[in-house]
Amino acid sequence: MTAPEHVDADLAEAFLTASRVLVAIAVRSLDAGDADISLPQHRALVLLAARGPQRMVDLAELLGVNSSTATRHCDRLQRRGLVQRDPAAGDRRAVQVSLTPAGHHLVERITDARRREINRILSAMPSHSRPKLLLALRDFAGAAGEVPDQHWTLGWGTERPTPPAEAAARPVVASP
Repeated sequence: MTAPEHVDADLAEAFLTASRVLVAIAVRSLDAGDADISLPQHRALVLLAARGPQRMVDLAELLGVNSSTATRHCDRLQRRGLVQRDPAAGDRRAVQVSLTPAGHHLVERITDARRREINRILSAMPSHSRPKLLLALRDFAGAAGEVPDQHWTLGWGTERPTPPAEAAARPVVASP
């Protein structure tokens, strides 16, 4: 593995500033869901929406937490009727977590609220800056291994997503 390329300090600072704006939008958008969930719990819901049902151990890895933390998140989400847990196919010891219809609906409501606020901000930007921003954000999300929204809003097949460790080892190809 090669050392990361040195990044311009101004670029890193601009992303830090933008990330504060995006975190604020994310936190405010949770109110649209009316479900009293935390940002980490919402992240679990989004990952399940984006990648389909996951074994608990895989969800923990995707969240970057240990299995007991992921289990606690899912306990709270299951009490709210947002996820369900079932024995994993082929391994009765493993648990698979999936979204319920209420969980899908909540993710959609929160995402719609987030999308409205982001659209409001983008409309205030100069239009000539938007195409470059689009390419840069796609490259940034791809480098981070994030699944684009349109991939998970179109539905899923039966394929199991690539585990994060495997995905990180693959080269990222920029979207057109």
